[in-house]
Amino acid sequence: MSYPTRVKLVDVGPRDGLQNEKQPVPAAVKIELVHRLQAAGLKEIEVTSFVSPKWVPQMGDNAEVMAGIERRADVRYSVLTPNMKGFEAAVLSRPDEIVVFGAASEAFSQKNINCSIAESIERFAPVVAAARAAGIQVRGAMSCTVGCPYEGEVAPERVAYLAGLMKGIGVQHIGVADTIGVGTPIKVRKAIEATLQHFDLNDISGHFHDTYGQALSNTLAALAMGVWQFDTSVAGLGGCPYAKGATGNVATEDVVYMLHGMGIDTGIDLDQLIDAGQFISDHLGRPTQSRVAKAILAKRASSAACEAV
Repeated sequence: MSYPTRVKLVDVGPRDGLQNEKQPVPAAVKIELVHRLQAAGLKEIEVTSFVSPKWVPQMGDNAEVMAGIERRADVRYSVLTPNMKGFEAAVLSRPDEIVVFGAASEAFSQKNINCSIAESIERFAPVVAAARAAGIQVRGAMSCTVGCPYEGEVAPERVAYLAGLMKGIGVQHIGVADTIGVGTPIKVRKAIEATLQHFDLNDISGHFHDTYGQALSNTLAALAMGVWQFDTSVAGLGGCPYAKGATGNVATEDVVYMLHGMGIDTGIDLDQLIDAGQFISDHLGRPTQSRVAKAILAKRASSAACEAV
């Protein structure tokens, strides 16, 4: 079996990870998290979303956060834009990439953005056109590609349908997301195969939540197919407001540890990444959700205790 020799990770912690936090996270903390992630070697960071603060209050400081980042030329900063109003606000902050999102489940689409799948694509079409005209990359995210909290299992044909619609409006890169974390390797493989009907392997990424503890297995299944780009979230931050019980994205630390153990390069310093995860976890007042971080932090504490004796 041949795996990629290098993998690109997009850390979605600052946006996808923090958007559902009930307690307000100050802009300064979000900015510091981005700085720590890029210092650890992340080259792709999903920073914020330009949505109505009425619906997602946590992202109401989007422009302030984007303005506060000390940008690096080798890092790509992306933002979520659900409609033209969001795009028009986002473009003032000079994002390198915008993200539009649709669901492979009709019920989820209605619950999440109050419209059908087809209507959501009509809404995104002018956003994608405007972004590409402005020289901004466009990434699409497909939610619920293997399971939906309202419809149950999602057929690969539904994934192919959505991927085709995304390709049709000019989306350049597509993410295959297991939004509620119910996927298993064979189901994930079928969802990726369906996506390959419309997108090249180099334009596909995996986005796996770890609700049922399957995210690393699903990542490995995607790697075996040649997928080399994945969304992850520092400290395992995240969840989904429209999928009760869904936990965070797979922890960036856990994926990096697995990849490095397989001899796959990520360009990321694991120790610095763990420090970034500890920083945001401390601010939120709870332990990191990364199993790797917990193990290494315990090891550090043990070593420090031995040295103190």
